[in-house]
Amino acid sequence: MKLPLLSRMALALALVATAGSLRAADESGVIHISDQAKKTIPIAVSGFSGESAQVLKFDLEVAGFDFVPVASAQYELKGSSAANLQGTLSDTGNHHTLFARAYPGGTPRAQAHMLADDVVKAITGQNGIARTRIAFKVDTGRTKEIYVSDYDGGNPFRATEDNSIAASPAWVPGKLRLFYTSYRSGSPSVYTHDLQSGSRTRVFGFNGLNSSAAVSPDGTRVAVILSKSGSPDLWVANIDGSGLRQLTKTLEPESSPCWSPDGRTICFASTRDGRASLYTVPAAGGEMKKLSTGGITPATEPDWSPDGKWIIFTRGAGEFTLYIVPSGGGVAEPLVAGEDPSWAANSRTVVFTRGRDGARRLSLLDVPTRRVKDVNRISGSSSQPSWAR
Repeated sequence: MKLPLLSRMALALALVATAGSLRAADESGVIHISDQAKKTIPIAVSGFSGESAQVLKFDLEVAGFDFVPVASAQYELKGSSAANLQGTLSDTGNHHTLFARAYPGGTPRAQAHMLADDVVKAITGQNGIARTRIAFKVDTGRTKEIYVSDYDGGNPFRATEDNSIAASPAWVPGKLRLFYTSYRSGSPSVYTHDLQSGSRTRVFGFNGLNSSAAVSPDGTRVAVILSKSGSPDLWVANIDGSGLRQLTKTLEPESSPCWSPDGRTICFASTRDGRASLYTVPAAGGEMKKLSTGGITPATEPDWSPDGKWIIFTRGAGEFTLYIVPSGGGVAEPLVAGEDPSWAANSRTVVFTRGRDGARRLSLLDVPTRRVKDVNRISGSSSQPSWAR
C-alpha cells in the first residue's frame, strides 16, 4: 500500500538522520585484512615543542605513525620549533636523509601541518591530508548550522546563520563551495554556497523534500533526493540544477547518494526491499541494483573511496557501526562504532560521528590501523561531516 506523502517524507528524513581496512578479496570472495596493513610506522621525533609538537603528533598519529624511541624507529624526524619550523627526516636503517627543510611564514600549526604532509609523502608516496578541510553540522539545541574547519577541528567558522536547520553539507571538488539543505524558508531546500564571497543560491526548492546533495567528482553534476514525484527518489542534474532527471521510481524512500570516482555510478540507500540496503544505479540512468554487503543491514550512509576500491557505510541496528565493503559488493567488515562516514582524498582516513561525553562529536579513523582520534570540539553536538577533496 502506498504511504501518504507526509509519512514517506518523515521516513526519508529519518533515513537521512540515521543514515546521518585496506583489504584484499581471495578467490572465494572472503575478505581478509593483511597483517602488514594493520601495522603502524614507527618514527622517533625530537626537537619540537609547544603547539608545533602537538599538531605534528596529532597529524602523524592520524596518518598511521607511532612515536617510539630511536632504537625502535624505522624513521627519525629531528627539528626545531624556532621562529621558522625546521625538520630533517632520515631512514634509520640506512641513515639516508630523506629531506631537510625549513617552513618560514605562517602560524606554528600551519607549519606543522606542512611538515607532517611532507613526512607522509616522503615515506608513503601519498599526499598528506593535514591541510585539508571538513564541513559539518553543529546542533546547539536551538539551531543547526553548517561549520567549516581544518580537518583536525582547528580554525572553525560558521558558514550559515539561518537560525533554523541547516544540514548535510557536501563539497564541490576542488572549490571552496558547498551544497547543503536548509529550512531557512520553512521547508527543506538545497542551496549552493560560495565560501569566499558568501553568496548562495537555492538550487532545488520543489514542494516536499529536497535533501542529500552529492556533487560528482568532476564538479559538473549533482545527485539529490527529491519527493517532487511523490516518494523521495534519487535525481541527478547539472551543477546549476538544470537538466534534472529522475533515476529511481520506487514507493519507498531513497537517501544518502554518493558517486563512484569515475562519475559513472551512484551508490545510495533504499528501503525498497523493506530494510535499508545499499544500491547502485548508472548516473546516466538504468536499473538500480542491490549491492551485496554480506547480509549486513540496515545499511545506510554510503561513501565511495576516492581510489574506487571501497564503500564505507553505517549499520544502524542498535549501536551505529561503520562497515567497509568492496565497491563491487562482498563481505562487509566492521570498523568502529559511529556513523556519518566521509573519506579523505587519501582513501585511508575517514571522518565520522560518534557519541562522546553525552554529545555527538567528530572523530578521525585511520582505517588500516583502526586508530581513532577526536577532532577539536565546538560547543554543541557535531555531525554529518564532509571531507573536502
